[in-house]
Amino acid sequence: MPHDRLALITGASRGLGAGLAEALAARGYHIMAVARTVGALEELDDRIQARGGRATLAPLDLKDPAQVQHMGQAIATRWGGVDLWCHTAIHGTPLSPAAHIAQKDMEAAIAINLTLPAMLIPMMEPLLRARTGQAVFFDDTHGGEKFFGSYGATKAAQIALARSWAAETATIGPKVSILSPRPMPTGLRARFFPGEERAPLARPRDEAQRLIDCLLPQPA
Repeated sequence: MPHDRLALITGASRGLGAGLAEALAARGYHIMAVARTVGALEELDDRIQARGGRATLAPLDLKDPAQVQHMGQAIATRWGGVDLWCHTAIHGTPLSPAAHIAQKDMEAAIAINLTLPAMLIPMMEPLLRARTGQAVFFDDTHGGEKFFGSYGATKAAQIALARSWAAETATIGPKVSILSPRPMPTGLRARFFPGEERAPLARPRDEAQRLIDCLLPQPA
């Protein structure tokens, strides 16, 4: 099989994840798009194909370790490795004072924002090394802000984990990058800031293109 460049996007159905999938497909990557919502993945596939790109859809529940492990095994069998992994899957819990965070909300935030990347990193490391690939995480500055206790703490923990991985693999690979997207009018942000004026915010597709250009500069 030809060595197609494979980009795995975890959390690809909407927002920045979908924008990254489209931008990378335009760069010639075969996209493996992972998310729970089948309809949104199919719409993403339609947009990618309309521009001449290719995608493999992987609708699965990222909270299910068995499904995640099956995905890793399928990638290893079919592709042998991954060139680029962009992790955008995130769970935004309701804003709440720290003293009133519901246990179920904290558990849901921990499951997706921290436990999931902690499960994915050991699975992805050999797949990325097989192709001298790199992993990308996306920072968020809400940690420590009022009412952002569950989301901010778990997102900050995810980035701390990614920074540790980046330091540990700096000389042996895979490369781990942490990028900071500009505010975008995503569904997650709308839940945090209802009624916010959306016009000044960066469009996810444009922001994805900017980030990809920073991450993978085109040859002069």
